[in-house]
Amino acid sequence: MSENKEYVSRSDELGNIHISEEVLAAIAAAAALEVEGVSGLAANLGSDIAELLGKKNLAKGVRVKMEEDKVEVELSVLMAYGYTIPEMGKSIQEGVKNAIESMTGLEVACVNVNVGGITLQPKE
Repeated sequence: MSENKEYVSRSDELGNIHISEEVLAAIAAAAALEVEGVSGLAANLGSDIAELLGKKNLAKGVRVKMEEDKVEVELSVLMAYGYTIPEMGKSIQEGVKNAIESMTGLEVACVNVNVGGITLQPKE
């Protein structure tokens, strides 16, 4: 496997399973974007630096970290105007947690949501 990528490894009776942190970030991003009122992901400092260095980042605005066999996720989102931020944050947290746990079998310790901005609908 590549030296530059971080993988989450799990062992079972048939062998080992390696899941890239990029895959976990992509799952989290897709789950967050499914929540009504989320208009996009906001770039964070870490992804901006990675883009400047020429590294492709599939899920900008998402940071995944493993702590004691549990996944910690941090997202920066753009929300549409008119939605309640605390309610949207809770919906994003639940959606991301459920998606990662159901698709990978890993336990999610926390999902931190940062609102990076509000988007306005264009006037018709």
